[in-house]
Amino acid sequence: MVDQGAISRRARTVPTEHQRGRTRSGRAASLIHTALRDEIVRMQLKPLDTLNEKQLGQRFGVSRTPVREALLRLADEGLVEIYPQSGTFVSRIPRRALYEAILIRRALEATTVSLAIAAMTDDHLEVLGVNQQALQRAARSGDTSQFHQIDTEFHQLIADIAGYPGIWTVIAQVKVQIDRYRYITLPQTGRIDIVIAEHAAIIDGMRRRDDSSAVLAMSEHIGRLTGELQDIEHLDPALFIDEI
Repeated sequence: MVDQGAISRRARTVPTEHQRGRTRSGRAASLIHTALRDEIVRMQLKPLDTLNEKQLGQRFGVSRTPVREALLRLADEGLVEIYPQSGTFVSRIPRRALYEAILIRRALEATTVSLAIAAMTDDHLEVLGVNQQALQRAARSGDTSQFHQIDTEFHQLIADIAGYPGIWTVIAQVKVQIDRYRYITLPQTGRIDIVIAEHAAIIDGMRRRDDSSAVLAMSEHIGRLTGELQDIEHLDPALFIDEI
């Protein structure tokens, strides 16, 4: 006897063509979002650059639907602005949001480094040392993009050592405008050397298990950006916007 109920259940588990299409479109949107987000953060796509849905569809070989979905996600992150009658443009960097992100990151990372000291082993210190060496090699090669990536890995390592990777998830969500700003300022003379020295001070405090020293070094490392924001008139003003 045919089990009609089993057939019905199996039928419900088989995705329809419409569902499969939505899944493909969602995957495409995610890939496009990731690619464009990376280009915006790295300043390959600069503030006020136009993002044309048709051209993006041709570039990625997809219809406008996943492109539109990707752009909406970027708009939610504050990276693009969509004007129905005018088009879609890469957002300028909002000074206030940038300042707030720095304050949030400084508070969270000061806590993280303190927690890391309590959980740290010699192996952890060795990993941080390897990261510092890689940072120095990137500096010597002049590869700003690689330097930024290794710098980011350093901070994520500390969160992992602390045993609270979820804190890094929060930091990653708020630091996108900081990353854009850093891609603008890292190439400036002496900036990379300052970052290397600040990382060394953090590692030294952790190695000595000097909580106050490591926390202070981390706070100064992240907090230095707030002081710089008071003196960015030498940068292209078109890159920034003062929010009301």
